[in-house]
Amino acid sequence: MNSRLPALAVISLATFLSPAKIAAQAPAAKSTTWTAPRLPDGRPDLGGYWSNNTLTPLERPLALAGKEFVTDDEARILEKDARERTKASDRQASERPGEVGDYNAAFKEDSKWALANGRTSIITDPRDGRMPPLTPEAQKRFEADQAYHKQHPHDGPEDMTTIERCITWISSGPPMLPTFYNNNYQIIQTHDHLIILVEMIHDVRIIPLDGRPHGVVPQWMGDSRGHWEGNTLVVETINFNGKRGWFGTPMTEGGGGRRPDAKMRVTERFTRTAPDILLYQFTIDDPGTYTKPWSGEIPMRPFQGPVYEYACHEGNYGMQLILSGARSDDKQAAEAGEK
Repeated sequence: MNSRLPALAVISLATFLSPAKIAAQAPAAKSTTWTAPRLPDGRPDLGGYWSNNTLTPLERPLALAGKEFVTDDEARILEKDARERTKASDRQASERPGEVGDYNAAFKEDSKWALANGRTSIITDPRDGRMPPLTPEAQKRFEADQAYHKQHPHDGPEDMTTIERCITWISSGPPMLPTFYNNNYQIIQTHDHLIILVEMIHDVRIIPLDGRPHGVVPQWMGDSRGHWEGNTLVVETINFNGKRGWFGTPMTEGGGGRRPDAKMRVTERFTRTAPDILLYQFTIDDPGTYTKPWSGEIPMRPFQGPVYEYACHEGNYGMQLILSGARSDDKQAAEAGEK
């Protein structure tokens, strides 16, 4: 499910914008004297309810190579198209009786900020807006994982993706990337900690700000520590367990996804730049997977809380039914082979 929004955005951008006809244009800089609100300790207040919902794809579509920004008019076209496609999808779903249905507009955030910063990709570095290539070793691991998963898609729960099993999601991070719904967060800030409640799978990141050293226990979301650089909170995360799903290629324990290295380091930067913007920037340094580091940014926007609990396939019925269906397929294949 995590790949649906980027794919949707790629279609929109490639369809409505012609890089041959429209020159790349950065949004005009706006002067401001706005100052971020402060906590009693004098540090900028990052707390509140924030969303990173966007139609901007992670990687720049190849059809827009060399076009880093869109104009305001182009962004409005994309916004209108997103709304129309959502309505059309809802109509089609209602015309298919007997189906269990899918997520409709009620589940998805409003697309008001289709391209909040005018960029054609979340990735800002490399400048082409694309993830750098995998290292030769990582490419071999990826191909081996894919081959294994093709042969053993549902032998057991360990062969299902960490997303299907509701263990990880790309929105939890780090880095915290948007998916096609539930892109909401609540940030609670004290002098010594920053707490980020993630709507999807209701993960919680507890980030110490008191200068303590990193722990040594590998974790799904790594081990984060934060410090202030002027008005920007910088969060460094290490000690990942190397098992989580990664950027459109969900990971399974048995194989089947692009596997981040356990030695990966993610650097996040949180900066209040306007009353309605929390600028979120990140850099991934994973020499065991990518040939060079890469970075991105998303302007997060406020929304009216609260964040409600997201119970991912509550009772685990999803896993039970997927595996029971796979065993039924195995039985039918065995019976067909005996005839």
